[in-house]
Amino acid sequence: MKRRDFVGLSGLAAGALFVPSIPAFAGNLIDPARLLEPGVDTAMKKRLADAGLNAAKSAGATYADVRIGRSLNQNVFTREKQVQGISSTESYGVGVRVIANGTWGFASTNSVTEAGIAKAAQLAVQIAKANAKVQKEQVKLAPVKGHGEVAWKTPIQQNGFEVPIKDKVDLLLSVNAKALDMGASFVNSTIQQVNEQKYFASTDGSYIDQDIHRIYPSFGVTAIDRASGKFRTRQALSAPVGMGYEYLTPKAADKIAGPAGSDVIGYRNSYDMLEDVAIATKQVKQKLTAKSVTPGKYDLVLDPHHLGLTIHESVGHPLELDRVLGYEANYAGTSFATLEWRAKNLPYGSKLVNIVADKLQPGSLGAVGYDDEGVKTKQWDLIKEGTLVDYQKTRDQAHMVGQNESDGCSYSQSWQDVQFQRMPNVSLQPGKSKLSVDELVRNVDKGIYIAGNGSFSIDQQRYNFQFGGQVFYAIEKGKITEMLEDVAYQANTQDFWNSCSAICDQSDYRLFGAFNDGKGQPSQSSAVSHGSATTRFNGVNVINTARKIG
Repeated sequence: MKRRDFVGLSGLAAGALFVPSIPAFAGNLIDPARLLEPGVDTAMKKRLADAGLNAAKSAGATYADVRIGRSLNQNVFTREKQVQGISSTESYGVGVRVIANGTWGFASTNSVTEAGIAKAAQLAVQIAKANAKVQKEQVKLAPVKGHGEVAWKTPIQQNGFEVPIKDKVDLLLSVNAKALDMGASFVNSTIQQVNEQKYFASTDGSYIDQDIHRIYPSFGVTAIDRASGKFRTRQALSAPVGMGYEYLTPKAADKIAGPAGSDVIGYRNSYDMLEDVAIATKQVKQKLTAKSVTPGKYDLVLDPHHLGLTIHESVGHPLELDRVLGYEANYAGTSFATLEWRAKNLPYGSKLVNIVADKLQPGSLGAVGYDDEGVKTKQWDLIKEGTLVDYQKTRDQAHMVGQNESDGCSYSQSWQDVQFQRMPNVSLQPGKSKLSVDELVRNVDKGIYIAGNGSFSIDQQRYNFQFGGQVFYAIEKGKITEMLEDVAYQANTQDFWNSCSAICDQSDYRLFGAFNDGKGQPSQSSAVSHGSATTRFNGVNVINTARKIG
């Protein structure tokens, strides 16, 4: 289907697809104790799911899946010496997706009863049949063998919802106190936790029960020069992760130092919030008097916490197959990496660039056993030795690129939203030869080391971009010399990845994460991680963000 035809037809069908429902993100405010209450047992979930599957088939569906979802969220937010907000929410309901007359239909309900789910299934079939009147091609699903009754859980050591709120507040207020004692003007801190309890059943014969946990501790520190009114900020160098509260129990073995002279500390598997806020406060005061960068070409040494966002925007999004085909156009654009572009075998990056997609990596935000259409998850190559070799696909997309297997990339943010193609974890593989960060820096004559992610912009085809960061250090003749400010680099995706000249080894490899990655209309949010080691890029254009043009 051509892009213009797709946009036109999806506009015609939009009215039929609209089903009123309550907001998914907020859920219903509840007592924190309820976060620990067990949900419905698997036997009951199976009986409820079968009611939906049977009703869908009786109404004329050739395929159906039922997702029973319970989403638990808790946010604790503080500023300086005060607690700004604490919220615990729960969202519970069922989504039913069907194929009837070769066309998708979807409906959802918060009436989690056999009758309520059957009614939603019947509505989904009605919607599919209505949509079939304007559908030119029938849906083709890649085959999936039914898994029977299986379960998967995030391998957490400590359920964060079991930790008393007082303990979380005490930690955050101690973080704030540390920053204030060291001279910060303002500081805020937060802990966000998510538990997705998902039950998936389909007419393929799968009954999959999953229990997924994510956590994200963070802070922001601000220092102000009262005389000039100048201020600078530094955000936490934490990464949201697919772990339990054990992430906030720091271990010395999990700390990775940045290059000598930078004061940067990276974290892997656990996070020292108090240490990071102390370093952040020191750095944010240094930023007030740091030298403003001189624009020009520099070799960039990019820390994993920074490079993760660049991977996300310039590799993760443009290799989503719906963007490539033009189906995802209005929200954040399409992709330059079209099927035609790939057919020309144009280099995406240098021979050092090996990027994999996966839904298995322990501790990552995207780690699950099965996706939201019952596909067992896996790892696969996206870019191999600089060449684009594959995209990210769901069951109904595989045939569009001549394949017969889904990549397990289907996800929905809640029971009330239809699942669609979402980004898996997308990661740059570490170098194969032993190389430390200090050794990498030692070979840079004129460069800049960047840690932490900042503001960015990228065009509608994910090609031309600009990225900032949190802290910047000048590299001269192989050594860190001084802190810089007002730094951003500009490039296009192909030139940037082709300038990759060195990657540190596995000992430096770490995850960055996006806790709320938006996509689609209506918009949905997902969580995804990106791994890398510290990496060097040669001859990248750096601009001064404080200088006015003209």
